[in-house]
Amino acid sequence: MRACEAPHAESRDDFPLPTERAAALRRRRRPALLGWDDPEHNAQRRMLIPSFTLKRAEGLRPRVQETVDRLLDAVEAQGPPAELVAAFALPVPSIVICDLLGVPYADHDFFEEQSRRLLRGPTGEDTEDALTRLEDYLGDLIDRKRRDPGDGVLDELVARGAAKDGPGRQELVELATILLVAGHETTADMISLGTYTLLRHPERLAELRADPGLVPAAVEELLRFLSIADGLLRVAREDVEVAGTVIRAGEGVVFPTSVINRDTVAYPDPDTLDWARPARHHIAFGFGIHQCLGQNLARAELEIALGTLLRRLPGLRLAVPADEVPFKPGDTIQGMLELPVTW
Repeated sequence: MRACEAPHAESRDDFPLPTERAAALRRRRRPALLGWDDPEHNAQRRMLIPSFTLKRAEGLRPRVQETVDRLLDAVEAQGPPAELVAAFALPVPSIVICDLLGVPYADHDFFEEQSRRLLRGPTGEDTEDALTRLEDYLGDLIDRKRRDPGDGVLDELVARGAAKDGPGRQELVELATILLVAGHETTADMISLGTYTLLRHPERLAELRADPGLVPAAVEELLRFLSIADGLLRVAREDVEVAGTVIRAGEGVVFPTSVINRDTVAYPDPDTLDWARPARHHIAFGFGIHQCLGQNLARAELEIALGTLLRRLPGLRLAVPADEVPFKPGDTIQGMLELPVTW
């Protein structure tokens, strides 16, 4: 893969843009982190690394647990049936990322809707409008933090921006946008789709109920098995031959994550869920210098959300036939629109 690791930057004319939404975003500007190669990418990533270390993610576990318990209290109080995406899978990461970044959760309806339009809008114009609304909102928030700082990651970035060589306002807005959108959308999809997958595999689910210590291994296997962010985009920087086909320098390359994570060379019987499988080397979080910055936090959220859900609702099951559960369209991050459950 080394020959295709860079250049990545979406400003290149030959960068693969498989959807109108992607093309619309490119017309605006390159997204922070994802749209840059080194040295710009490294400079942005170094600003954020202290906020997303394993130590910081582990330190957030009590707050994540408190959020999960509070949401499940409400689910239980309402009683079955429940729609688990809106009641649990989406608010867990939304609350956590708001708390971490210093974004008011009271505004979650707004930024969740704009994130939906950004990732799944029907037209390029819809995507561009959602990005404009998100950036305007976050720009105003950053301006308020300059006048009245708090203790979130965005406040830390604003403080750095005040330094001579710190990020300017537009860069702060772009970093805030990618962190807010990526920080809740993908984890919400993994919670809902992970729950659905467990309910469709009762033998594996029974193993987790019998031994909660298997949950971390189960999260890694579910990340591999589901590969929700399917399709890593790169440009070949030199000619490279793969299985008898030559990829020419400058050609766009799409790495289908779901196929790679089920490669029989790396994973025997890859279509089977196996909690004993050593799956940590999967690429559900990407690979190379663009590997997901928030993976430590995502793992913590998934372990706590799924583990607590199974413990608190031992009779959890689908409330409708499996083929009636609505999924997101296949040209975006994979996930569920709704997850009707009962117990």
